This record gives sequence, C-alpha cells and structure tokens, in this order.
Amino acid sequence: MTEVLFYHLQNMSLESVLPPLLEKSLERGWRVVVQSTSQERAEALDAHLWTYRDDSFLPHATWRSGDLADQPIVLVIDEDNPNRANIRFLIDNAAVPADAESYERLVLVFNGDDPDSLAAARGAWTQCKSRGFEVTYWQADERGRWQRRD
Repeated sequence: MTEVLFYHLQNMSLESVLPPLLEKSLERGWRVVVQSTSQERAEALDAHLWTYRDDSFLPHATWRSGDLADQPIVLVIDEDNPNRANIRFLIDNAAVPADAESYERLVLVFNGDDPDSLAAARGAWTQCKSRGFEVTYWQADERGRWQRRD
C-alpha cells in the first residue's frame, strides 16, 4: 500500500528541507522523482541540489536529460516516472499522480503559510484517504526535527 506523508513547512524553506529528505531516500536505496509545477522552480532546485552543501551534492537530473533511467533523482514538471522511482516528492501544489499506487511512498511538502498551498494539501489529504492510502502528517518541532502529528 502506498504511504503518503504530508510535510507542513512553517518558518522554513523547501530548499532547506528537501535535500536531507532526498538524502534519506537515497540511503534507503530508493529512486526518487521530485515533481514541481513550474519549469523555473525545477531549474532553481536543479542548481540548488548541486551546491546546497559545501561537502556534498545530490546526484540528479532534470526531465531534459537523456539518461533518466539511470538517475537516482529526477526533477520533473509532469506525472512521468522516468527512473522507475519508489518515492515521489510533490512540491509547489503538484497534484497527486494518477498512478500514485505504483509508488511505495509519496511525500507532499506544502507551505503552511500560504492559503493556496494549505487548501491544495487538504484536498490531497482527502483524495489520498479516499483512495485507501496510509496517510500521515508531519510538522517540525522548535529544533527543526520532524515529528508525526495525529
């Protein structure tokens, strides 16, 4: 069964939160797709993932690359799964894909300070529950560590 995790961003940026989550996914041996809703955002994330830390980078490619099947992380702007990913990150109000049940995990990251993002997350929560997915909600504590909330 597909597990869907909702990560509620408050007082933190996607750019600070996404790289560690991607690193954890790679440590588990998973292939990853990150879906944005705009080409500009995907391109900005592409640059960020190469430089977010001085001592590391995340190996990845964008949908424009030719060798996507071999990439551990692929940034996309549509519902494709070009690297047969196990986990899909949905950012910038990207919709839950029609083939959501083909993933082990979906991670929906949303900005809790943006009314549109909050509304999109609520709609996705309802949709995922109605599709029978295991749904959990995560929020960072005062130290920035993710805590499951019920």
